[in-house]
Amino acid sequence: MIGERLVQKVSSTRGFAKVAPHVVPALDKAVHRLTRGKYLLSAQMLPGVILTTTGARSGLPRRTPLACMPEEGGWLLIGSNFGRTDHPAWTHNLLARPDADISWKGQDIPVTARLLEGEERGAAWKALLAFWPPYATYQARVEREIRVFRVVRR
Repeated sequence: MIGERLVQKVSSTRGFAKVAPHVVPALDKAVHRLTRGKYLLSAQMLPGVILTTTGARSGLPRRTPLACMPEEGGWLLIGSNFGRTDHPAWTHNLLARPDADISWKGQDIPVTARLLEGEERGAAWKALLAFWPPYATYQARVEREIRVFRVVRR
């Protein structure tokens, strides 16, 4: 699909990495709220969830719209941070407190997250690159290893 390739190309640019983190989550939160949890604007490109974690330091609930890759029994969440240098805050929160909630297609689901490492991460990463090739560009742009979490229902 030409449209899909264009979106992938644009989302791989440094300009997108600078602007998107400020625009996409705000739009997603607004659309999610207006549709009572049924839709995310970014889900027109990729499947998405609203992840609610507990702040690692604050202990407060933190809601973050995220792209995800659904898989049998759960989801993969990717800490790409749009290819920016730092790990996103939600990954720190999940490492500190792996029990969380996701909103998926209008349904709130209690979940537990696990950071993938080694061969398990390698297999998931390969599937993620087939699912959304711009992740390779994001990884090439940063020195950190992008965190990948497997999230399953509690």
